[in-house]
Amino acid sequence: MDAESTFQQSPNQNRNQTMTGSIQEAVETGRGVAGGAVEVAEKSIRKQPQDENEEEYHPPTSYLETIVHLFKGNIGPGLFAMGDAFKNGGLIVAPLLTVVIAVVSIHCQHVLITCSKKMRDLRGDAVCADYAQTVELCFENGPMKLRGWSRTMGRLVDIFICVTQLGFCCIYFVFISTNVKQLKCVLSCPFLKILQAYDIDMDVHLVMLLAFVPVLLSSLITNLKWLTPVSMVANVCMVLGLAITLYYALKDGLPEVKERAYWTSGPQLALFFGTAIFAFEGIALVMPLKNAMRKPSQFESRLGVLNVGMFLVSVMFMFAGSVGYMKWGEEVGGSLTLNLGDTILAQAVKLMVSTGVLLGYPLQFFVAIQIMWPNAKQLCGISGRSLVGELSFRTILVILTLAIAEMVPALGLFISLIGALCSTALALVFPPVIELIASSEANKGPGLFVCTKNLIILVVALLGFFTGSYESLKQIVNHFGEMNG
Repeated sequence: MDAESTFQQSPNQNRNQTMTGSIQEAVETGRGVAGGAVEVAEKSIRKQPQDENEEEYHPPTSYLETIVHLFKGNIGPGLFAMGDAFKNGGLIVAPLLTVVIAVVSIHCQHVLITCSKKMRDLRGDAVCADYAQTVELCFENGPMKLRGWSRTMGRLVDIFICVTQLGFCCIYFVFISTNVKQLKCVLSCPFLKILQAYDIDMDVHLVMLLAFVPVLLSSLITNLKWLTPVSMVANVCMVLGLAITLYYALKDGLPEVKERAYWTSGPQLALFFGTAIFAFEGIALVMPLKNAMRKPSQFESRLGVLNVGMFLVSVMFMFAGSVGYMKWGEEVGGSLTLNLGDTILAQAVKLMVSTGVLLGYPLQFFVAIQIMWPNAKQLCGISGRSLVGELSFRTILVILTLAIAEMVPALGLFISLIGALCSTALALVFPPVIELIASSEANKGPGLFVCTKNLIILVVALLGFFTGSYESLKQIVNHFGEMNG
């Protein structure tokens, strides 16, 4: 489901979806006409255009396709940065805090879905609203004093999502370039020899430029279902890359536990928080993936896409962080792949992981496009689908992320800053706030348990937000000071 079909639907489309939603409900509850007739009717409704401006039909995704997207949306540079996170957290404190952050993050994603469904039922809509619309509707239907803030809060969420997702895309450029630069096959290629003849060094900035073309081509895929094979290949590359990286870390044994720090200081814990929350921040993908499913109820069920996918992701984060820090200690890089040697297998891992990250770029990019392209169309006075306009807009944004990545190549610090600044707000601040609002009734608060739980989450989130952002910015300033010094 693309941007306009999910977020900006015409009146005819709303009627269309209402009919489709009613049919799906009849199938799930056992009421209505026979299943075969329902399926035929549903396909007929979906395929018939209502007017010349209606978006083309995008087929819904299955359980497996959705879990592939969720997995890829959370498995990226953050996975290989967990060794650096554990270095900043300590061998005892980091695993405990990682479990806490994972549980709270997944809980907040469920909170977002619950609030979105509540607003859908309240308004009688056919589909759940996206993240920003859910926040806006919760404020709009909340206490009178908060209703005036509804549009402002909705726009603020959109801004945070766009900054976060495009920040991820910038980090992807940096990650790819720092790994590819170490490949011997790249260093010995004829193209590089030509550059050396003209005294041009093969630094990370040049590698980013070389990565631009494949990143751009993958970002021009406009359909979430068509992205499934891309995400699948990316998942295979990342999992195999992690497995071989851990093999390298474990093959000669690990150092004694006493050689590693059990806990660290406050400033380092702030950096740990930023990196860890960056790794777990997939909340912006939740509503687009749920709404694109053939059976949306399978997303948040007990053994649904969200719980199963995030459990596997959490296990991988814990294993990567603990093994990476135990093996390389204070020398662990911003990415575990940077600690590998120069053997053929190590080179293959770097190429494999870089390919996985490159193919993960379009999925992170997809979320930002869903928000920004409809507004860009309205600003430019474009009506209808305008494929050429959308592809041009996507190209401009890819160039923008490349330009930002060229200016801030410090991978670990960039990850920590984006995590502390934007990911914290989206993952841990807005969900508790909207649950407090949505759970409130006339002349009655949300209840002691809901209030206490969400206040604890908010205090921890705001503490991480301010301390993590401050420490990350300070480290970035120091980094550039050393470069210029």
